[in-house]
Amino acid sequence: METPNEMRMKIVDKATGDADFRARLLGDPKGALERELGVAIPASMSIEVHEESGTTAHLVLPPDSKLSEGDLQAVAGGGNWNIVSDW
Repeated sequence: METPNEMRMKIVDKATGDADFRARLLGDPKGALERELGVAIPASMSIEVHEESGTTAHLVLPPDSKLSEGDLQAVAGGGNWNIVSDW
């Protein structure tokens, strides 16, 4: 099973080489990932996709350490997602 970081890298690589996928990912991140990965993403999970430019960069911070161990596991990909990819 892939780590969350490996899955993110595959998604970024695919979006870099596939303009249609990139447009879907920017327009409907959750729908694009559900279709691409063949999974159902829980309604409680929000997914945001940001596109960098020459004048804008994005920094993603880890969750606040005040979260419970269970919350940290869920955010870190320790949930019960069985993701299968055809990439």
